[in-house]
Amino acid sequence: MTRRLAQVAKKVGVSEATVSRVLNGKPGVSDATRQAVLSALDVLGYERPTQLRGERARLVGLVLPELQNPIFPAFAEVIGGALAQLGLTPVLCTQTKGGVSEADYVELLLQQQVSGVVFAGGLYAQADAPHDHYRRLADRKIPVVLVNASIEHLGFPGVSCDDAVATEQAWRHLASLGHERIGLVLGPADHMPSQRKLAAARAFGADLPDEHIARAMFSLEGGQAAAARLLDRGVTGIICASDPLALGAVRAARRKGLAVPSQVSVVGYDDSAFMNCTEPPLTTVRQPIEAMGRAAVELLNAQIGGSSVPSEELLFEPELVVRGSTAQPPRD
Repeated sequence: MTRRLAQVAKKVGVSEATVSRVLNGKPGVSDATRQAVLSALDVLGYERPTQLRGERARLVGLVLPELQNPIFPAFAEVIGGALAQLGLTPVLCTQTKGGVSEADYVELLLQQQVSGVVFAGGLYAQADAPHDHYRRLADRKIPVVLVNASIEHLGFPGVSCDDAVATEQAWRHLASLGHERIGLVLGPADHMPSQRKLAAARAFGADLPDEHIARAMFSLEGGQAAAARLLDRGVTGIICASDPLALGAVRAARRKGLAVPSQVSVVGYDDSAFMNCTEPPLTTVRQPIEAMGRAAVELLNAQIGGSSVPSEELLFEPELVVRGSTAQPPRD
């Protein structure tokens, strides 16, 4: 019993006396702390006291497309931690190729009577993907928050990094170094964040012919193949829609015998883990993951509490992080 009290107290960040008061049903504990203690019992695998077993843990689905891209574990860490502080238990749902689909996860979460769902990087960002499972959540009035750009008309609140500002920061950085032939490696044509990046590049007057735009699946291999096409077309600077795409672009340059950054400059997007440890360290545009993740949880918790939340998108400012993968272009 003493060991259980100590573990739960450490998990929640309260005293053992507070945990004891919750387990014994005594007053003097806030509802949020009480829920956090009960959630910690569930997470640590302890049975609740008999008188508390009728109260289910408040579960929140956290649906991610993958864990290979470091940006998604980073979001999961921030969002999961913020949920736990509110006494909400995150249920991580990660899609795998050929495995459980996003729609299947939504069905499972509905069966578990979750209090809400946070999506980060899901099918809501792809115009041509199926979206019926989002309508099911809306019909059931389940609180939902989307992280980063989505298609229109879903009606859910969201938090996004400003893709237009990110693209302009990256483009102006390369242009200031003297690059005139700049290319973009983007996601699929129906991918909303990629559409925003492309629209932004054209809106601020960038010289961007169609042959300097390459699309790829979001992977290192996809980035390598797309960047190789751009390099064959003579670009000297490449802006990528994710850090893994950028690492693929660096590999593509090297496979062609080109040095980064002295012959080719590469800019990523996200500033995910270890991008300062690559060779060369990657210049990238940083998403404010901490601020975005906490805002997403605040929006979700407000809905769970019965408050009305506007469906407008909250835009967060990115930050260009200049490292060693960009430099002046080679002189002809």
